[in-house]
Amino acid sequence: MCSTFFQNGEFKGNGPKLILTKFSYNVNMNISGNVKEVDVEELTECPECDSEHIVRDYKRGEVTCRNCGLVVDDQVIDQGPEWRAFDSEQNERRARGGAPMSVMVHDKGLSTDIGWGGRDINGNNVPTKNRAQVYRMRKWQNRTRASNSADRNLAQALNELNRLASKIGLHRQVREEAAMLYRRAVQDNLVRGRSVEGVAAAALYGACRRCEVPRTLTEITEASRASKKEVGRTYRYISRELKLNLQPASPSVYIVRFCRELELPGYVESAAINILNQAVEAELTSGRGPTGVAAAAIYIASVVYDQRKTQKTIADTVGVTEVTIRNRYKELAKNLDIVVYL
Repeated sequence: MCSTFFQNGEFKGNGPKLILTKFSYNVNMNISGNVKEVDVEELTECPECDSEHIVRDYKRGEVTCRNCGLVVDDQVIDQGPEWRAFDSEQNERRARGGAPMSVMVHDKGLSTDIGWGGRDINGNNVPTKNRAQVYRMRKWQNRTRASNSADRNLAQALNELNRLASKIGLHRQVREEAAMLYRRAVQDNLVRGRSVEGVAAAALYGACRRCEVPRTLTEITEASRASKKEVGRTYRYISRELKLNLQPASPSVYIVRFCRELELPGYVESAAINILNQAVEAELTSGRGPTGVAAAAIYIASVVYDQRKTQKTIADTVGVTEVTIRNRYKELAKNLDIVVYL
């Protein structure tokens, strides 16, 4: 008679050793036999080919890699509601919860918020005799939402981020990325001894760089209450400590935006991008400011296609000097053999 059992990761007994296979999408088994837990919601790269092209299909409940086709998980839980709505009125009538969690609020939106609408839960107007009471409740509720100094600092910083993003005109993705960078800085104790405005502006600039949204440091500091020197120094410190590893900004990301502001046609924009690609291949952009190179490419393209814009007009739009544009366009024209008739 033989017996076999499994204890402490090893087979015991004198029976035949069975091969136990347990397939789990949330667990990776390496060669040494160590088990590593993988959170599917926080997964950023494929465990098979290390690709960052991860696709989440909540209709099928699958998380797949677009590069190699690996199905990382096929049992993803849909966090959305179980009901459907076909218009906004039906959506409001069927909704049973509040707003979703958001990193743009210091408590992620999990606390109660008493609004300023002056209506009760049934949509009726609050009686006049009870309005003072509702006002006091709202005031103390806002005070208790930030109970300690860390929460108050985070609330102030996120409000500053919202103000800066609204003034510059940034979309929600950049705001959430900036909020996450600021939260990481708070967790690593990087904000001590620095102004809230400076750290918030630096986080927003880092978020623009990570999301490839063309915004210069000068634009952000003009909207911020902190100086350009302080924001730049804080950004370099946060980038180094958080190991963001951001690559230098490409001049091509500024072309579309500047051409739109200068009201140039699409073929001029395409020509400017083509000039920039040739400049990158010839290694003419190394050590040069991306906005200056982009302005020079736009100037050359506008002259070649007879959609002339003066150097002063381009310089005011881009935020560089006319001397910078002249120096850059002479370098590009000389090294790329472009004839410019002024």
